[in-house]
Amino acid sequence: MQAGEKTETLDETRAVADYYKVLNNMLSIFDLEKLYIPPMLNDAEGLYANQLLCEQAVLKELNLKSPEESHLLDMGCGRGRISHYFATLTGGQVSGYNIDPNQIENAIGWAAECGMSDSLHFKIGDHHQPLEYESNAFDGCFSFQAVWPFFKKEELDAHASEMFRVLKPGARYACSEYLLTPHFDWGNAEHVALHKLFLPTLAATQSMYPADVCAALEGAGFTILLSAPSKSEAWPLCEQKRDLIHRGRKVIRALEAIRVVPPWVEESLDLLQKGGQAWTDAEKAKIADLNWRIVAEKQ
Repeated sequence: MQAGEKTETLDETRAVADYYKVLNNMLSIFDLEKLYIPPMLNDAEGLYANQLLCEQAVLKELNLKSPEESHLLDMGCGRGRISHYFATLTGGQVSGYNIDPNQIENAIGWAAECGMSDSLHFKIGDHHQPLEYESNAFDGCFSFQAVWPFFKKEELDAHASEMFRVLKPGARYACSEYLLTPHFDWGNAEHVALHKLFLPTLAATQSMYPADVCAALEGAGFTILLSAPSKSEAWPLCEQKRDLIHRGRKVIRALEAIRVVPPWVEESLDLLQKGGQAWTDAEKAKIADLNWRIVAEKQ
């Protein structure tokens, strides 16, 4: 874990997979089925509507020439809901991979339920392994808080090269990803303390700067078209969910008292709340960004 005891990537990957088995089911109860917090692009709307606005913006950045004939790659696809939305918007194909078998099973089931099994394709996959797709296979790839929080700096180049390999010439990668801002200082005790609190809440293991990611992408052969902060902050939506979890904890405590739910559920929600507050403080201080935007094109 970054800024803590040194851990091996394989151990981190296993821990993330185990964490997601619990987290994705728990957070779906609190309307976080997509497992990411978007920027507040429309303050008259809630989480879901702002997720759709964020996804529309990322899809636009892919600059697809023939959307209905496109095949996109969703890296870290979770339950496949964003893949489903992209396939609905484009009329094309979307493939996705995720480290959690439970989420992949859910994604496959959802595609079948929606009658979209012919256009949505999901399988288990690991960012730290070669991508199990043919070279020059995709017209674009994308990610939402699902890729860069899981790499040590020395591992970035290998994944960027794999992304480059599976994209067609002229195709783009676009993202809305958690990254530290250039204002984050590892020598600042307050910054490090906030980071230690919020990182587990993000189900992340590492924190990179935009410059680190862009350097890896450029090294793989991409041209960086955009690297910029989020268009708006995510903390107002984080606070909405934090307040919802706070209300839910009252119910959990009652269920725990009659031994309907185990104690770890309440403990997990407590950590999420504390981490959520730390995130709000960090984002207000401009030292971290949940939705840093990068657009890169394969030449």
